[in-house]
Order: sequence, then structure tokens, then C-alpha cells
Amino acid sequence: MATGPTHAMTGLAAWATVTALADTHAIGQISAKTWIVGATLASGAALLPDIDHPSSTVARTFGGLSRGVSGLLSGISGFLYRLTRTSKDTDRSGTHRGFTHTVVFAVLMGLGTTAIVQAGESTAIGILMFVFAGLAVRGIMHVWHPRQDALLITIVSLGLTFACLRWAGDQPTDAAAFGVAVMVGCVAHFVGDAITEQGCPMLWPMPLGGKTWFPVAPPKPLRMRTGGKVEMVLVGPGLTLVAAVLSTVVLFRIGAAPWLAQLDLPPEVMSWIAPSA
Repeated sequence: MATGPTHAMTGLAAWATVTALADTHAIGQISAKTWIVGATLASGAALLPDIDHPSSTVARTFGGLSRGVSGLLSGISGFLYRLTRTSKDTDRSGTHRGFTHTVVFAVLMGLGTTAIVQAGESTAIGILMFVFAGLAVRGIMHVWHPRQDALLITIVSLGLTFACLRWAGDQPTDAAAFGVAVMVGCVAHFVGDAITEQGCPMLWPMPLGGKTWFPVAPPKPLRMRTGGKVEMVLVGPGLTLVAAVLSTVVLFRIGAAPWLAQLDLPPEVMSWIAPSA
């Protein structure tokens, strides 16, 4: 898999890209609060699939609670792998890079998120933002603190959640957009894993080459090594730049970054940033 910071940036960059390209579509006409919460959910969801590995960094996000969830999902993943594997699938446990690394899982997480927000409204938004902020922070800070330091992650996540929701106030929110954000983040994780050496069985249970757990991946020369120079020098910084630029563009369009209009940018650039202006 890619490293935690790269996964988190992938989720944010993917959410920023989707909302930037949507423009006049409903997903591109959301409130600043919806976008900020969605960005948090997407960044955290880009780490979520690795919770099927009990020894992973993200499984330790909230201490025993997240490790318990990780153990449960690991068991379910292994069961589904044994149940649906074919003779051509590899003889492995299937507890990691299994069910939580499939589009089916992403869709279920997205639908579940939408249903939770619709049922719990503002309380649910706060809880979801706290949980996904924790996943994102754990991924980004994975080499800056002890893996078992759940207390630090909890405090930072609470602080981010409080600050963002207080800044956004009582702006309207879109439950469906939050579901999309989680799906976008999960799929971003799958793509990030797919370009590493192992590939990702994201299209399960669709049979490909006689395998229901076919590891989707580009040709070997195009794959990268986790934590290698390509990721750390090119992919990671590149994703960070894309995330920063497109996030600023979207926030300007929805009225949360008016200062962008004060910059002396070429008319061609401004017409792309704000095509409806």
C-alpha cells in the first residue's frame, strides 16, 4: 500500500477534483460546510480500507475500539475470500486487501454514511467528522508519533472537528454529498494500492481472468514501491499540490475563499476558476 500521508492526500485531491469538475452539477454547488466536512471524510476514507489489518497504523487510531473493529473486519474479509475465491486465486488468507479493498465496500460505506447523516443530522456529522479526521490525522502523522498514541489522535481530531464546525456555523449540509465523499476517498485508496507492486482486488466479485479477487494493477514497469522514491519525491508532493490548488478553486466558487479574486491572475485562469462568473 502507499504510505499514510500519500493516501490521505489522495483522498483530499480526489474530493477536490470531483467537486471542481462538477461545476454546475449538484455536487459542485454545495455549501462551504458540506465541502469542508466532505474533505475530511474523503481524506479519512482514503485510509479506511486498511482497517482490515489489525496491525496497521490506522487500526490503532482509537486504541482498543478501532483494533476491535479491525479484528472484526479482518475476520469478515477472510471469510468472504475463502467463500468466493476460485482455483486461480492465490492461496492467501484474504484478511488484508480483501473485502474492504473493493468497490462494494466503498458503496456500502457511502450509503451508510448518507443514512447516518439523514438519521442523526448535526450530531451524526460531528461524530463522523471526528472519526474520519482521526483516520486522516493518524495517516498523516504516522511517522511523527508512537503508533499506539491514540490519546494524541483523539485530542487533535476533536480540535479539528470543533474548529471546522464552529467556522462553518449552521450552513446547510448535504447528506448525499457526504456519502459521495466517503466513496471517493475509498476508491482513491484502491487506486493508490493498485499502482503498487501487489495490486488491488477492487472489482470483486467480478471475475477477471478466472479470478474473483483479481489484483487490478498497471503493467509492472508502471508500478511503484511503497515508500519508494517515486512516491516520496513525485507522487506525494504532486498530490499535495493538486489538492491545494483544486481545493482553493472550489472554495472560491462556493464563496469561502474570496481573496482569490484579489490576485492578479490572467483572465483565462479566472474564467476556468469561475466559469459562471
